[in-house]
Amino acid sequence: MEPLAKAEILIEALPYIKKFSGKTVVIKYGGHAMTNAKLKDLIIQDIILMKFVGINPVIVHGGGPEINYWLDKTGQTSQFVDGLRVTDSNIMEIAQMVLVGKLNKEIVGLIHKNGGKALGLSGIDGGLIEVSKKKLFKNNVEIDLGYVGEIENINPKLIKNSLEQGHIPVISPIGCDANGETYNINADTVAGSIAASLEADKLILLTDVEGVLDKEKNLISGLSLTEARAKIEDGTIVGGMIPKVQCCMDAIIGGVGSVHIINGRLPHALLLEIFTDQGVGTMVTKE
Repeated sequence: MEPLAKAEILIEALPYIKKFSGKTVVIKYGGHAMTNAKLKDLIIQDIILMKFVGINPVIVHGGGPEINYWLDKTGQTSQFVDGLRVTDSNIMEIAQMVLVGKLNKEIVGLIHKNGGKALGLSGIDGGLIEVSKKKLFKNNVEIDLGYVGEIENINPKLIKNSLEQGHIPVISPIGCDANGETYNINADTVAGSIAASLEADKLILLTDVEGVLDKEKNLISGLSLTEARAKIEDGTIVGGMIPKVQCCMDAIIGGVGSVHIINGRLPHALLLEIFTDQGVGTMVTKE
């Protein structure tokens, strides 16, 4: 790339750096972007760059593919209902091991390796995420999801303290109830609730698809709350995209400025979304 072209890229980014400096951006990190070594490095580098230009990134990570790997390795299977993993006690044990004990530490290590500072947390630490057992009804019949948590409260003090000390918080989507029982929580839902609790300017969900697609599989670049609800009701939004869009809606209602569903397999997707005129993926806003 010619020096002039590099300079023009920096100039294009400048108003966005000024706009978002000092603002909080919550990033849900999951999917294929967590299993590809090259993509891992690129995403972590993007997040560290955000920190260096004055943005306060907060990472909430998933771990579905890694959980699936360990379930297969131990001869177990799991089912999904409306994008939520049915979680018995054995699956809960594996999920906690993978999310808290393995993936969280790997992400923290990658941030340190690339010159940043990170603090690994789970929703259990300091009562960060208080939950109850999630109840799901289909056709007026309750579906037992097992150890799947419904978020009751977020206590963001640990996150705020971490940001004030210059760290990038990295949060595992595990919480506990009033009796100390641990629960698996949908990582998109956790990211949305944390974004709302921090009054974040943006919530960005890294996924394995371009964004929200219409029935002809074309990208929908923007959705209002009303449009998002309608597309869930008419069957345009289905499966694992339902909890993603629901968390987008909840985050907007909770005060988050905008929510973006983007393809985490696209190199430097975060930088393209935040620092360029075009942006990528689907943006959900209040109106």
